[in-house]
Amino acid sequence: MNFPQIQIHTTKAILGLHMEKPIQHIEQPKADLSIEQKPATLTIDSQPARLTIDQSKAWRDMGLLDPFDSTRKFAEEGREALLEGIARRAQEGDQLMKIENRGNAIAAMAAEKGFHPYKQLGITFIPSVHSVDIGYQPSYLDMKIDANKPIIKANVNRPIHEYKPGNVSAYMIQYPTIKMDVKY
Repeated sequence: MNFPQIQIHTTKAILGLHMEKPIQHIEQPKADLSIEQKPATLTIDSQPARLTIDQSKAWRDMGLLDPFDSTRKFAEEGREALLEGIARRAQEGDQLMKIENRGNAIAAMAAEKGFHPYKQLGITFIPSVHSVDIGYQPSYLDMKIDANKPIIKANVNRPIHEYKPGNVSAYMIQYPTIKMDVKY
C-alpha cells in the first residue's frame, strides 16, 4: 500500500552585505614655538693696583742726589773750595814774603803739595735702614652681570580630525522559498 508522501523543498535566504569602511584621518600640526633671549649685559669696573717706591732717602744716603740738591751741594762745595784757595794763596804769599827769615818756603810748599794722604778703603755708601718707602694700593674689580630671561612663545595647534563614517547596506542574494508536493 502506497501512502501519500508530502515532500517539502525549502531554499534558504541568502543575505548579502555591502560594506563601506569608515575613513578616519588625524593629523597633529607641530606647535609654533618662538624663543628669544637678549645677550647678558656685563659691566666691569676696575682700578689697577698701584705700587709706589720712594728711594730718594737711600740715594741721598749714598751721596747720589737729584739735580736740584746736587746743584746746591756742588755750589756750596765750590764756594768753600774758592775761599780755601784764596786763604791758601794768601798764606803762601805771606811765606814767600818772609823768605829772609831763613826758611826754605818753596821746598816746604812743594812737599806739602806733592804728598797726598792715602784714601781709606771701605764701603761708605750703604743706605740707612728703612730708607726706601714702599706703598701698595691693591687693585679693585667690580663685575655686574644682568642676565636677560628668555622670552618663550608657544602656540599649540589643534589636531586636524577628518572622519567619514562607514555604511553597511543589506540586499537579498536569494530569497527563501518553500515548495510542497504530495506524491501518491
